[in-house]
Amino acid sequence: MDPIKANYIFKQFKAHNPQPTTELEYKTPFELLIAVILSAQATDVSVNKATRKLFAIANTPKAIFELGEKKLKTFIQTIGLYNAKAANIIKTCQILLTEFQSKVPNNREDLERLPGVGRKTANVILNTAFDQPTIAVDTHIFRVANRTGLASGKTPRSVEDQLQEIIPKPYLKEAHHWLVLHGRYVCTARKPKCYQCIIASLCEYPTKTKTSDI
Repeated sequence: MDPIKANYIFKQFKAHNPQPTTELEYKTPFELLIAVILSAQATDVSVNKATRKLFAIANTPKAIFELGEKKLKTFIQTIGLYNAKAANIIKTCQILLTEFQSKVPNNREDLERLPGVGRKTANVILNTAFDQPTIAVDTHIFRVANRTGLASGKTPRSVEDQLQEIIPKPYLKEAHHWLVLHGRYVCTARKPKCYQCIIASLCEYPTKTKTSDI
């Protein structure tokens, strides 16, 4: 995509939503870490319902580790893959306690050592908790990037790399949230709402498809 067009796309996003952020509920980097681990293949709504109860009881590495895997499952059993997630969270809490003084690390290498934390999760934490200009390519961002023409790729990493190149630096920190929210509520998977899209005139999604989806 033409860098001038990309600049205008993000100028529109900023005008429409100057301070975008995650819809996951959290108060500390640790709470965000747990919420993001739980959010894999789950909705933010379902995660928030579970973490409201969990964090009221335990919201530190020590408290969740002492809760234990079995008890933790009772709080998150409504979330997909909760057995594996519970095991990963307990292991992560143990590592944070023994190696990081209960603090969430602010670098990719250490984050990706934590069970349940891959590149996408690390990017969310680095961006949202530590204000780093990372982009966590989830299904929404992957779809929006390919549809709009901002990036074309067959893997999340290729899309991430292209977005890092095309997005103007002044917009890079917030770009992750703008793209996620746009994919979640406007550029949806089955019937994108092109008729209410603020960047429709700049998008490379086929015009014929746009019309048929109205």
